[in-house]
Amino acid sequence: MNFISLLMLLLSQPAASPPAPLDEIQRRDLSCVAVLAIIASEQERGVESALDFPLLSERGATYAGLIGQRIMDDSGRSREQVREEILAAVAAQQALGKEAADPDEVVRSEMATCLPLLDAAVPPKPKPDLTQCAGMLQLAYEEVHDREGLSKTAQDLKTLAAVLDSRARDKMRAEGLSGQESDILLTQGREAMLADAKQKESRGQGSDLDFEHCFTLAAPEDKQRKYEH
Repeated sequence: MNFISLLMLLLSQPAASPPAPLDEIQRRDLSCVAVLAIIASEQERGVESALDFPLLSERGATYAGLIGQRIMDDSGRSREQVREEILAAVAAQQALGKEAADPDEVVRSEMATCLPLLDAAVPPKPKPDLTQCAGMLQLAYEEVHDREGLSKTAQDLKTLAAVLDSRARDKMRAEGLSGQESDILLTQGREAMLADAKQKESRGQGSDLDFEHCFTLAAPEDKQRKYEH
């Protein structure tokens, strides 16, 4: 078959049907993906109003993946088409906020709908306590340092680990524990978490604790209440 014949054959084929319109639930879910993405981005930039909500970076990304896959499965859309739908939803939410007389009220209203959906689809992980976070950040620092040396990330983790270690010791001191007893508890905590992490890694699993909460506990104390919503 020559080129002209092939071209005529292709032109004679019926055009691919456009995907069916999304239903109300799918549109709602995409709007929530957009809202969560916007809030997560603002949280990373330290926008005060965004810190009134739970930290969304990790769970929001997981939720977006679940919704995207569900819409692909249910509607027959490609990954690229769903990506375009999400980008359009983000643009629509941004436009809605700019046009609103009270943008913060719009966000609160959207989050009142979206947070329960997020919690149902991706339940929050248990929050580690101060002692656990001190150990988790120290282990994270050691892992990054072994891989990268004293990189910027390693330096930041080292600083946060030191802050949490100090606050954990202050808390133990207030509870009547000696310095030696604090050393033992912190060491035991790190060893237990390291053993648990290795066991989970061998099974291809991640931590079942909310690691991001440790960054909340390491924040300046006058800002922690903004995170602890």
